[in-house]
Amino acid sequence: MADTDLKSRLQSDLTEAIRGRDEVVAATLRMALTAVRSEEVAGTAARTLSDDEVVGVLGREAKKRREAAEAYRGAGRQELADREGAELTVLEGYLPAQLSDEEISGFVAEAVAQVRASGAEGPKAMGQVMKIVQPRTKGRADGGRVAAEVRRQLAG
Repeated sequence: MADTDLKSRLQSDLTEAIRGRDEVVAATLRMALTAVRSEEVAGTAARTLSDDEVVGVLGREAKKRREAAEAYRGAGRQELADREGAELTVLEGYLPAQLSDEEISGFVAEAVAQVRASGAEGPKAMGQVMKIVQPRTKGRADGGRVAAEVRRQLAG
């Protein structure tokens, strides 16, 4: 089974981090590679993930770090929040650039216009709009941000 380009990059960056004794980067990349390998052996047959699938795994891991950092901050555990934030920064280096609020708003506005043209209105149109927007924003915007913008535009 051949490694994907992104997985190979994670592997070589891990080796560099270990050599450079960068503990946070090494631990984060180990965790990311473990998540990728787990995904590869999940299901009925082992397989090699495509770069897009690896990005999906890294996106889920980044979301976990973001949520954990918020939870630690809320509990007054700043040192743990900082560690999660540092891991998030490492992961974000491997993810596509995140869309700005304006870009998300533009995608949502197009989808809302398309759905309204087909006769759907209000909260019932949410699912239809999300079906159009999600493929365009996948991996580049958190689903919660997208959903919030869809709700805002459908209400207005």
